[in-house]
Amino acid sequence: MTSSRHGVRARARIEVTAAIKEEARRQLAHEGATKLSLRAVARELGMASSALYRYFPSRDDLLTALIIDAYDSLGAAAEAAGDAAADAGPVRRWTAVCEGVRAWALAHPHEYALIYGTPVPGYAAPDTTVPAAARSVLVLIGIVRDGQRGLGLARPALPDDLRPEAVRMAADIALDLPPEVVAAMVAVWAQLFGLIGFELFGQFNRVVEDRDTFFRHAAGQLAHTVGLVCPQQDPADGLPA
Repeated sequence: MTSSRHGVRARARIEVTAAIKEEARRQLAHEGATKLSLRAVARELGMASSALYRYFPSRDDLLTALIIDAYDSLGAAAEAAGDAAADAGPVRRWTAVCEGVRAWALAHPHEYALIYGTPVPGYAAPDTTVPAAARSVLVLIGIVRDGQRGLGLARPALPDDLRPEAVRMAADIALDLPPEVVAAMVAVWAQLFGLIGFELFGQFNRVVEDRDTFFRHAAGQLAHTVGLVCPQQDPADGLPA
């Protein structure tokens, strides 16, 4: 009997937590992260503020939960895109994952803005967000690793004064990859989300019209930047295999 009661309470907590986060996401879409308010969320759900604090003691706790959910959702999209292109060559797989990340961002603009937009004043993301944040990048790192085992990597140029920093980054991120490649990966990571952010936040307005084709080309260029080698050109779409 006690076990049954605990099960009911656990399910109820899961349901209420989900409802709180869903209302918070709705507020993000309408008001932005800076105006997220636990009291406003509680009011919309018909809850007392004191009851909501039992689920999320502070606004920052709720923001952290939303950020982890957004990163996990983005990571799942990247992983699914990678799995769907598993039989393709490394450059095509890389491009497919980049397109999957972009598609997620276009479908979830407010969540994308939460994790890659303007920082929320007074909020510092805790280390608990790191594993979820790494998921999408780890998919791309995995493709680079596969490229190294298969066709090999064309190592990017690395200035001598950057080598110590590149070696340090490689030790932290991917010790099995050459420092030149890891340094390029970090730059490409920023460039990928910069491309997506420019599109999402309007900087490409009246500049890029065929954004699908432009992004596909840019993603392929990023693949070459990290050293992925293409064995042949596919005439069907102009992308390396």
